[in-house]
Amino acid sequence: MSEVGLPPDALLEALLFVSQGAVAAEQLFAATGLTAEEGEAALQRLQERLAAGGLRLQRHGDRLQLTTAVEAAPYVEKFLGLEVRLRLSQAALEALAIIAYAQPVTRPRIEAIRGVNSDSVIRTLLAAGLIEEAGRAESLGRPILYRTTPAFLQQFGLQSLDELPPLETDISPAER
Repeated sequence: MSEVGLPPDALLEALLFVSQGAVAAEQLFAATGLTAEEGEAALQRLQERLAAGGLRLQRHGDRLQLTTAVEAAPYVEKFLGLEVRLRLSQAALEALAIIAYAQPVTRPRIEAIRGVNSDSVIRTLLAAGLIEEAGRAESLGRPILYRTTPAFLQQFGLQSLDELPPLETDISPAER
């Protein structure tokens, strides 16, 4: 129990509920006085508890947020009057898959895998908020590195990147 009388998982849930978006785990642990080990245990309990309801604990790297269960999406969209889910072209899905599995990855590497120019597809994915810049590669010209965002996880109903289906052929970090 915490000083406020709530179990740590309930306290973390409250902080995630009021946050504006994804929050770093260390930030949550610092705010609650939990050690990393205690915090991770509390997050695991929270995730297990939420699995039976309409909310989910979504992880994107070290960042966490509460989201609605993917099964509730049609009802949430109807209730909020949201448009139909984002529709992506085959080219956009190809590039997004490459980024999801090889992240962080450069545009030249995406183009080498796809075999075609990917400038417009990357702009589309950036505008949709599904990918973001993740820094620059330490190679010639220092090309921009891209990675997926928490919006990517939400769009595809994933709680974390670990839920991506396994690849038959892995793309090694050296090939990025």
